[in-house]
Amino acid sequence: MAIEDNTIEPKYNPFDAPIPGQSLTDTPGNYPWEHPPRINEPEDALDRIWNKLTTPEMSEQIILMLESGVPVEALGRVITFTGFAEGEFTPDVGFIIAEPIMKMITAIGMRAGIKNIKISLQDLSNKKTVMQVASLKEANKRAVQAAKNITKDIEGVATEVKPESAGLLSKPMPQEEQEEM
Repeated sequence: MAIEDNTIEPKYNPFDAPIPGQSLTDTPGNYPWEHPPRINEPEDALDRIWNKLTTPEMSEQIILMLESGVPVEALGRVITFTGFAEGEFTPDVGFIIAEPIMKMITAIGMRAGIKNIKISLQDLSNKKTVMQVASLKEANKRAVQAAKNITKDIEGVATEVKPESAGLLSKPMPQEEQEEM
């Protein structure tokens, strides 16, 4: 007859982490970016990315994301990082081709007839986004005012609390406070 184990393990164990320096003892070449890149020239990388972006499936996904308000910069960063992470090219080539990739994505969006293409992650030219930010600021003001009102109510109800004697290693109390106790 088996006895059921009723213990519950914690979801996060702070001691279940790599030992400092453990990565220096791992076998090199476990990840794609640890190998020589497949593409060394920025022009070749751009040709390959353009061919992928202009496939019907990928173009449709890009158009849907641009229509939903995803900035061109975010899409370009994802494509660039993915190319590096998969070992297609080096980070240097990724930095060189980042701007042309964003121009390719913008061209796909313009060709699809999208009117409000967000370019930058900080682009707030979209009226809907500006209205959302304004409403968030207004809600924040109301929340701060409500918190102040609650604090005032609590202060009116609070009573004076005398400090109890502190521990052996605590900072000594001033003489006036000791006499009041």
